[in-house]
Amino acid sequence: MSGPKRGLPSKRRMRHDSHFVEELAQRAGEGIGRMIPTELITSNHDQPRAALGDLRDLVASIGTHGVLEPLLVRRRSEGHGYELIAGERRFHAALEAGLQEVPCLLVQASDREALEIALIENLQRKDLSPFEEAEGFQTLIAKYQYTHDQVSKAVGRSRVTVTETLRLLRIPDEVRARCRHADISAKGILLEIAKAGSPSAMQTLVDELTSSNIDRATLRDLRKDLGQEGSPAPSSSADDPRTPSEGTAPRPYIMRFKNPERSFSISLSFRTAREPEPREVVAALEELLGELRKELPGGRS
Repeated sequence: MSGPKRGLPSKRRMRHDSHFVEELAQRAGEGIGRMIPTELITSNHDQPRAALGDLRDLVASIGTHGVLEPLLVRRRSEGHGYELIAGERRFHAALEAGLQEVPCLLVQASDREALEIALIENLQRKDLSPFEEAEGFQTLIAKYQYTHDQVSKAVGRSRVTVTETLRLLRIPDEVRARCRHADISAKGILLEIAKAGSPSAMQTLVDELTSSNIDRATLRDLRKDLGQEGSPAPSSSADDPRTPSEGTAPRPYIMRFKNPERSFSISLSFRTAREPEPREVVAALEELLGELRKELPGGRS
């Protein structure tokens, strides 16, 4: 008869990755590794993870190999049992896999430290969306008075990455919802949207992304045409959306061409409120070709 299912393979030792665990050990005292029965561990209901996601692959892995990364726990205030600080997904996957005990790192942590550590652990995950990451950074700044430098050190990102990610919070909820619906999730693309001068300009960029197969460079050019970063795009009259009001610069007319095989695309911006005539488009293309030919050896085609 086999014994109770353990959470750590017999030939393996606990692995302490060099991420938030080391930072925690410096602040909360050296952690103590031990095997703890799952029945003595309770979830932290205040931890920032709202959804655990699909656990099937993790359950299968733990069922085969055990829990290779120790959970972070602290003693419960009433003195009996332990409260989970970090490792919520691993803990629930271990329960589903039928494990009766799991490897844990026991530390001393206040309520604030426990919440802070749980948040940082989530931010170090690779599957967070750019918006979730930005909101997590902002929580550290607003709730715990972190500086951008402190956030970068805590989550293992560069300071530039932290600052750029926080820019995504400029995007209002309704535009974020449209981005999610259109499956626009690349951070570089979202940053271009965030740099647009107004919510309406952001909506225009999202519309272009959903209707055309444009790259980041083309999106950047369009964003600059709509208005400089931090400034609203030029407004137009209520009677005719293409008729500029007196004293207001006209909104540029954008013309695009996509190769059917998608091997290349061309975007031309005409600083006019009306649709350019075919001869004007041809003239613009000939001027562009002339400039390109100057770059050829000998300065000719």
